[in-house]
Amino acid sequence: MVTEKIGEAFTRPLDGLVRAFAHLSPNVLTIIGLALNGVACALFALSGGKDYARPDLLRLGGLVALVAAIFDMLDGRVARLRGRESTFGAYLDSTMDRYSDMVLYMGLLVLYARVDRTPLMVLCWVAAFGSFMTSYARARAESLVPRCPVGMLERPERIVLIVAGALTNHMIAVLWVIAVLANLTAVQRVVFTLRELRRIGGQGAVR
Repeated sequence: MVTEKIGEAFTRPLDGLVRAFAHLSPNVLTIIGLALNGVACALFALSGGKDYARPDLLRLGGLVALVAAIFDMLDGRVARLRGRESTFGAYLDSTMDRYSDMVLYMGLLVLYARVDRTPLMVLCWVAAFGSFMTSYARARAESLVPRCPVGMLERPERIVLIVAGALTNHMIAVLWVIAVLANLTAVQRVVFTLRELRRIGGQGAVR
């Protein structure tokens, strides 16, 4: 999967960062990641107006979002290194991931509102909705079936796309890709869950 390849590419440099930040609490790293995404949100929002365009701010926002993604990858690894893995830590990480995703989309929504581009605001909303639903569909599925491993566009791929869109100033194309593939991923997980419930059987499993 693409997600696994992304993880493998960052494994060696991440190991060095894990040792550098091992003195910090994993939960603190999680919150730092969210805060950095808040900064990226502001930079996205300020990168355009009715009378000007600031692609430099969009690119800077992409760089900040990239750093935030690195912190998001660090927290779990630091927790494992220090033997501080916990149920609450995993819950906090997952919850902050949802906030981080929505914060980035909010920055883009504000950007397109400032330039008075309603169709792009709708596109951004559809991409955000699809991103949320991919996570929800998996979480809900795994409360019903053992695993829901399917998915064309998971969170790491979406973050990479957003960062790439910001750095190359091709965010609209990226939003189209996310809007289509994220929602298709949610549907894919619904279909997978239906098939698994039918396979497992049991009274009331599928109506």
